[in-house]
Amino acid sequence: MNLIRTREESYININPLQTGGRTNAAVRLTAANYVDGYSVCDYCKGVLHLIEKPPICDLTRQLAEFLGMDDARLTLGAREGKFAVMHTMLEPGDAIVVDSNRHYSTYVAAERAGAKVYDVPNTGHPAYEITPQAYRNTFEQVLSETGTVPKLALLTHVDGEYGNLADACEVGKICREYEVPFLLNTAYTAGRMEVDGKQLLADFVVVSAHKGFGVPGTIGILAATEKWAERLFRKSTRYPKKDVELLGCTARSGAAACLITALPYVKERVKHWDEEVAKARWFVEQMEGLGDIEQLGIRPTRHDLIRLKTPLFHEITRKHRKKGYFLYRELEKRGIIGLKPGQTEWFKLSTYGFTWDQIKYMFGAFEEIAKNLGG
Repeated sequence: MNLIRTREESYININPLQTGGRTNAAVRLTAANYVDGYSVCDYCKGVLHLIEKPPICDLTRQLAEFLGMDDARLTLGAREGKFAVMHTMLEPGDAIVVDSNRHYSTYVAAERAGAKVYDVPNTGHPAYEITPQAYRNTFEQVLSETGTVPKLALLTHVDGEYGNLADACEVGKICREYEVPFLLNTAYTAGRMEVDGKQLLADFVVVSAHKGFGVPGTIGILAATEKWAERLFRKSTRYPKKDVELLGCTARSGAAACLITALPYVKERVKHWDEEVAKARWFVEQMEGLGDIEQLGIRPTRHDLIRLKTPLFHEITRKHRKKGYFLYRELEKRGIIGLKPGQTEWFKLSTYGFTWDQIKYMFGAFEEIAKNLGG
């Protein structure tokens, strides 16, 4: 069976999971050259981050610098990085504090580590904001219930539900005050916008490179400050080159080579984050102007991931023969994909990486559908 995928070439894909991972021509050429399994291991010196050809050893150094941290490793994704930190820092039964907007894999990783999870509540409808004060309150709750501060705190820098950009630096200050190590999940920020872990007072930073660095496959980054790097990246007693928490090596495929190719492009594109935010805000303003549509999350939005409450489109399902699937089909006919089929009460989308002409076309498509089928 010959599987062919042309979504990025044939459509405007607004799926928030995929916009930041969209590859360019140079990355695709690298992927073709390193398509074989273990393709980066031709000249292996015993561990992934020491390979010189392709220069993965230089890549990890550059990634640590790019993220404002002291040391970095490649992982198979942000979730593997989160678990590595949790497994290093926590004993079964220890308390970890995480934001309630966190990705499910944060909870699963903590569960796997045997930790007791304390959720930091958001502010509820309509902003669903995670505030620094809520972290302080949750620390005090842990202290009251257990007699000690939590052993680790995790913050999702931007969550995947509302696109809320949390105040990581203020949370970091509270972590420093309580002497709680701070893990920052930048799956939706690193690679899109500039992230300096030390400036944000993070002890650990995890990255989803296939979500934010425009590379294929599954690959992430785990970075740490000097204070914790030796403990996190501790070596096996029997195999002294192998990092225990990474089970020796991780991304042993072309994704690592693709990240080398993508990094210069990523370093440049993060400089244009303000324009990406401007596009998202313009799009929200126009959509709300159609009537009975509301952006959920912090206003004005500070990220390209947008969640809209859309009674305007849901009302159309009452009389349309395709019911809730009409919106997906109407957008598809206009060359736009990425919404979940059948979803009309609310939906998420991303404006990241599109030109202004494409952004205006996207809005025009929603406007046309609303005018032709609504009312």
